[in-house]
Amino acid sequence: MQFALPPRRNPHALPGARSSRLPLYRRKQLKTLVLIVFSVLSLLYLLTHLSSSSSSVAAPAGTAGVVIVTLLDREHFSESYINKIISNREDYAKRHGYTNFFASQSDYDEAVGDQPKSWALIPAVRHAVATYPHAAYFFYLSPHSLIMNPTKSLKSHLLDRSKLEATILKDIPIVPPDSIIRTFSHLKEQDIDFITTQDSEDLSPSSFVLKNGDFARYFLDLWFDPLFRSYNFAKAEIHGLDHIMQWHPTVLARTALVPQRVLNAYSKDSTSAGPDGTYNDGDFIIRFPGCDKAQANDCPEMESYYMLWQKKIKSG
Repeated sequence: MQFALPPRRNPHALPGARSSRLPLYRRKQLKTLVLIVFSVLSLLYLLTHLSSSSSSVAAPAGTAGVVIVTLLDREHFSESYINKIISNREDYAKRHGYTNFFASQSDYDEAVGDQPKSWALIPAVRHAVATYPHAAYFFYLSPHSLIMNPTKSLKSHLLDRSKLEATILKDIPIVPPDSIIRTFSHLKEQDIDFITTQDSEDLSPSSFVLKNGDFARYFLDLWFDPLFRSYNFAKAEIHGLDHIMQWHPTVLARTALVPQRVLNAYSKDSTSAGPDGTYNDGDFIIRFPGCDKAQANDCPEMESYYMLWQKKIKSG
C-alpha cells in the first residue's frame, strides 16, 4: 500500500507567509525610527548643554584681552611707592581695556620656602592665570618699572602679527654674549607663546608676555620646578630661565626674544643694559634694576621718571 505524501509547502503560495514577514520588516522600520529619534534627541541635548555651558563660563567683561601682573613687595617698600606703581598700571589698563592683577610677594612665602623671594613672580603669574582663565595674554611687569608711553597698546606695539614677526630676534645667543644655544631662525607669530628680552648678561624676565593656554601652564610649572630651585642659581629665577631655554628646546621653540627697548629698557644708571638697551624718550617701558635691592629708600631713581610720566598723562 502506498501512502500519499503530504503536499510540499510552497512558501510563496501560503497565504500566511506574507503576514509572517511583514512584522519583521515593520520591526526593522521601528528600530530604525527609534535610532533616528534617539540620535536627534541626543544631538539636541548636546547642543543645548554646550550652549548653556558656554554661557555659564563666558569670559567676564574686561578679562578677554590682557591681564597685567605686578608683584608688590609691601613689606619693604612704602605705601607711597606702592601707590605710584599701582597708579601707573591702572592708568594704562583703563586706556586699553586691560585688567590688573596686583599680588603681594608675601602671599607666596610658603610656596617659595627658603629660596630667594624673587622666585615668587612665577606663582604670582600662575595665580593670575587661575584667576582669569579666559584672558588671552598675561603681561608680567616688574614693580620697579614704569610704563612711560601709555598710548601704545600691547597689541599695536608688539602682539600684532606683522609687528611681532618683524621684531623677533632670530639666530642670536640665548645667553649673551656667546651662548652656543641660539634662538630659532624660522619662528612665526603663530609659534610664539612667550615673549621676553635680554640684557648684557642674561635673559631678563622682569618684563614678559605669556600667551594663555596649555603651554603657559606647562611653562610656569616647569620654571618653578623644585628641582631647578634646588640648584641655588646665583640669580635665582633668571638663571633658572637661562637653564630652561638652553636645555629644553620645546620651550625655546615657543619663545621670542625681542630687543630690550621694545619691552624692558633699563634706566641710564644701570650697568647691565644690553647694546641699545638703555631708555630713550618715547620708549614703552623703563625699568630700574637698582631698585631690586633698594628696599630701604623706595628707589629715588624712579622719582623723576614718575613725575615725567604724570606730565605725559595730564597732557593727553
